[in-house]
Amino acid sequence: MKHVRVPIDERVPCGAALRFDAAQAILAAVAQPLGTERVSLARAGRRVLAEPVRAAMDIPARDLAAMDGFAVREADLAAGWRRFAVIGAAYPGAPFHGVIGSGEAVRIMTGALMPAGADRVLMRELVSAEASIATLDGAVPAKPHVRLRGSDTVAGTVVLPAGKLLDPRALVVAAAADAAELIVWRAPRVRVIATGDELVPAGEARARGGIPDSLSEAVLLLARQWGARPLGAVQVRDDEALLVAAAEAALADADVLVLCGGASRGDRDFARSALLPLGLELLFADVAIKPGKPVWLGRIGTRLVLGLPGNPTAAMTVARLFLAPLLAGLGGRGVQAALRWESLPLTQGIEANGDREAFLCAERADAGVQVIAGQSASGQSMLARADMLVRRLPGEPALAAGSTMSSLRF
Repeated sequence: MKHVRVPIDERVPCGAALRFDAAQAILAAVAQPLGTERVSLARAGRRVLAEPVRAAMDIPARDLAAMDGFAVREADLAAGWRRFAVIGAAYPGAPFHGVIGSGEAVRIMTGALMPAGADRVLMRELVSAEASIATLDGAVPAKPHVRLRGSDTVAGTVVLPAGKLLDPRALVVAAAADAAELIVWRAPRVRVIATGDELVPAGEARARGGIPDSLSEAVLLLARQWGARPLGAVQVRDDEALLVAAAEAALADADVLVLCGGASRGDRDFARSALLPLGLELLFADVAIKPGKPVWLGRIGTRLVLGLPGNPTAAMTVARLFLAPLLAGLGGRGVQAALRWESLPLTQGIEANGDREAFLCAERADAGVQVIAGQSASGQSMLARADMLVRRLPGEPALAAGSTMSSLRF
């Protein structure tokens, strides 16, 4: 991983040490692909191609019928033939093995090999068929309704470039190119540790009097959405020895460890200091944003550790802004795949911003975006509505409806 240094002019006063863009630059420097592996087509979904896919054969490999109907000779139609003797049938996987002669036709289904001698398909809707005679009703149609060999792709052509995310449509193309295996970037493996004496598994809070761990599964799901392989989560009490042991176990097989909670400066917020004996090197800590100022990124050997605040909305906002691009970069998509900002108009005005860059929960509305009222880093109910984040600059004045905002899909 690259060594990164924070430029002096990117630091800011008032507690938070770093501007958002400077923190993102540090993250981008270390979010490099983890290496390649060969996987089967069945395991390639949502992975990123490290090498292009080339067609192993012409597509289609032979001339095929593009419609249900009757295969005939173009020369017969040009000579005025309208009645044809039906001498057989052709189906996908069960071709007609003879040769069509003058005045003859073969009943054919979409995708079947064109019989030898035939170069035209008359659509079934245009033909009257009685016994073994097929009659074209009306004029000769303009289209031959034949998919010619190589008309889609010629053998050796790149059908999917390196860097392509293998979504369902891309898998169709890869399979059609006869690719059984693909070279992809390795998916980053992620583990989560949620810290706090107050945390209990969801479903046990009423009986035990604690607070449900609302972040672990959400962070793992976000990691999966951005191409990672989630390995699981554990809850750890506010005990340095327990945290060190849990982190050491997690880093045995994870590429990225996410710590939820313990990122602030309270008496029991020691997520960073507890990992120093494991060789933690801080890359950045405390970013001048709201919410999520305590976010930090470090590494232990070749493993990366991201610290999130414990408040639910702050944690999910920071995860979207930092964990998503980190995983996108490690998985071969590049960090910018997760930071595609849109310019959208406000549907309602908003008040002036404070002295820190702010990322507000919002929801898409009509052709614009609406900031959700009652922003709260510690709340979570508004997460059910939020599908966008709106970015506000430090000291930005109040803005009226219609003002264009930089927005990111949450």
